[in-house]
Amino acid sequence: MAPVVAEWTRGPLVETLARGDAAVVDATGRLLFQVGDGQKVTFWRSAAKPIQALPVITSGAVDRFGLAPEHVAMMAASHNAEPVHVETVLEALRRAGLSPDLLQCGAHPPLDREAATALQAAGQEPGRVHSNCSGKHTGMLVLAKHLGLPLDDYLEPGSAVQQVILQCVARVTAVPAGEIAIGVDGCGVPVFGMPLRSMAFAYARLAAPEYLDDEYREAGRRMRDAMWTHPYLVAGRGRICTDLMSLPGRRFLGKSGAEGVYCVGLPPETVSLSPALRNSGAVGGVGIAMKAEDGRADVSYLMVVEILDQLGLLTAEDRAALARYGPGPITNYAGRVVGERRAVFELAPASN
Repeated sequence: MAPVVAEWTRGPLVETLARGDAAVVDATGRLLFQVGDGQKVTFWRSAAKPIQALPVITSGAVDRFGLAPEHVAMMAASHNAEPVHVETVLEALRRAGLSPDLLQCGAHPPLDREAATALQAAGQEPGRVHSNCSGKHTGMLVLAKHLGLPLDDYLEPGSAVQQVILQCVARVTAVPAGEIAIGVDGCGVPVFGMPLRSMAFAYARLAAPEYLDDEYREAGRRMRDAMWTHPYLVAGRGRICTDLMSLPGRRFLGKSGAEGVYCVGLPPETVSLSPALRNSGAVGGVGIAMKAEDGRADVSYLMVVEILDQLGLLTAEDRAALARYGPGPITNYAGRVVGERRAVFELAPASN
């Protein structure tokens, strides 16, 4: 069982406990720190999106269809379906000569309340382009068209598109393809089960692309830079991915996944700012992967903020910008403080 990582108090009592695991890994694959079990196996969910999209770049599809960095960022997104997100997805499809009707991600209301209200007020039903995964599906369609593959089966695990993506995931995580558990994500595409340590390794390399295999090195750099340049497209208003990557200095590369998964990449320049990482002998970039055992996103967000803080990487200004996600007071509807949410774990050095 995962250890308790957070408590929610009310008055004199601890009202709620949350459990979780995390792994901190450098670009050579060495496990530096962990919370609970850094080898815990779970599904990567949408935190895998930046890696899933790399073949769209390596294949030449992005350049062939004239896709810009903002379109690349959208392929890694779990977006709010605010107008800017929808317009960016539609533009990518237009440039590739593809119809939104080809998207097989299903439809759901925009994650952003304001965008959902505006859509409803306009008398419109949510379409597939409003799915938070429409950017990822657009990338897969673009890849299929570029390779001359069928456009109607791109989400099937046995399709050529998904086999190319699986091989990329295997290479970047260093987990053999045959050892990756395959499930079905909420949007219908394959999802990958593997140890947190392997997810963190992928993010360490994505944050320091020079540690990727030659085939993926330039694509990794382009993906990383696109996410840093367009953090709003990766998520949107009121979302931790956007707020984390919008902090000054391009210090953090963050991506959420469903069911309490979160991954962060730290480039070498950020690693050098952490006494704990320097003392651990971290090489290159560093990746962090975490999983809230009960699948609560707010638990994984609190873990993100606390781990970065324990590594000595957050300034007072950073803490203020991330206050809604990290430890802090609990207020009632009248605005009165009635309790506290707090982290109750410490990163433990790994013995490897």
